[in-house]
Amino acid sequence: MSKKKKFLEQPFAYHQEIELPISTLTNQGQGLGRIELPGEANRRWVVMVPFALPGETVRVRVFRNHANFSEADLLDVLTPSPHRVAPLCPLFGRCGGCQYQHLNYKEQLGWKRQQVEELLAHMAGVTFPVAPVRGSPREYGYRSKITPHFGTPREGAELPIGFLRQGTRFDIVDVPHCDIATPAINQRLTEVRAEVRAAAAGGAFERGATLLFRDAGGAITTRHEDEITEEVAVTDGPVLRLRFLARDFFQNNPFILPAFVGYVREQARASGARHLVDAYCGSGLFALASAGAFARVAGVEVSESSVAFARRNAEANAITNASFHASDAAALFARLDFPGPETVVIIDPPRKGCDDSFLQQLFHFGPRAVVYVSCDPATQMRDLKGFLAAGYDVTAVQPFDLFPQTRHLECVTTLVRR
Repeated sequence: MSKKKKFLEQPFAYHQEIELPISTLTNQGQGLGRIELPGEANRRWVVMVPFALPGETVRVRVFRNHANFSEADLLDVLTPSPHRVAPLCPLFGRCGGCQYQHLNYKEQLGWKRQQVEELLAHMAGVTFPVAPVRGSPREYGYRSKITPHFGTPREGAELPIGFLRQGTRFDIVDVPHCDIATPAINQRLTEVRAEVRAAAAGGAFERGATLLFRDAGGAITTRHEDEITEEVAVTDGPVLRLRFLARDFFQNNPFILPAFVGYVREQARASGARHLVDAYCGSGLFALASAGAFARVAGVEVSESSVAFARRNAEANAITNASFHASDAAALFARLDFPGPETVVIIDPPRKGCDDSFLQQLFHFGPRAVVYVSCDPATQMRDLKGFLAAGYDVTAVQPFDLFPQTRHLECVTTLVRR
């Protein structure tokens, strides 16, 4: 392979092979090792290696140098970790969907807890004991929604339908079976792949597309606009029947969802507040699960279609103390008449976290407590700095592993106003 353009020549040559020990895992799921550079006895250079595990000695091939670290591909494990296991999926290491199939599940949970604790200390400046990660009842076969992709069909070539190849932005790995998806999805996946390839051979697609598979209790839909009914038996709470569009956001691990939602509900209730606001409420999951513990509940959301579903879900579940509002992002709390000191707020923002405008509105509202749910602990810990400055203290940090075999994690952090 020819040298890549604009390759930074130091400290390693392109495709130079080196041996190094791996000391830790990053929150991106990569092994991190340090190596002493020639002539620099007091400086240990960082090398990132996907699929290498702490405690291992590995041989790697460098493909990129940055200003203060390098990236390398794993060539051989010279000294394996005692926690290394055989991955279930034959595509592991090529498909970019999973990062941890080679790591014992108990160790996955331990490393995820440590990563949250390190992010809390380094990004928020808080030393606080993070609770052990609550694991998923299913380690495989848990994911109730997947979105395989395919590119522009090429005449005479079999169409790959799957997910991005590890370390690339456009190359698709063909995935005939996904071990983290539910069995019902995999059964339908086989049928749809054959249908798409037949249609592509007939000239049905001029460019690529993204497919959708959503499992609602074994009933599979592949149409984005279909309405889904999901039943959630919240731990120590109600049994809810919720409707939403197949394309809408909804947590994708139904097997851990009762415990996850139950914990959020109990953290909100334990604040002692009389009222609850569910910001980013979607189709009303947290608001409706928690409604029985509060005098009044309000859900706030910028999506009018999601608010319409939340209202329907409240009516279908005979919940009369919850109202839902579609509000502009610049005035999310403007229509609320709850007193801040008597209110707890649940927030579950997208992966990028909260923007400054939302945080300033929230701090101005001044709730008694906030239960912050995040699918990216790094952006959550970044946001915590604003909460600390606004007069809130961290009282609980509880991670949930909604995504076994991957680097992803849900983290629930409770903040109480001083």
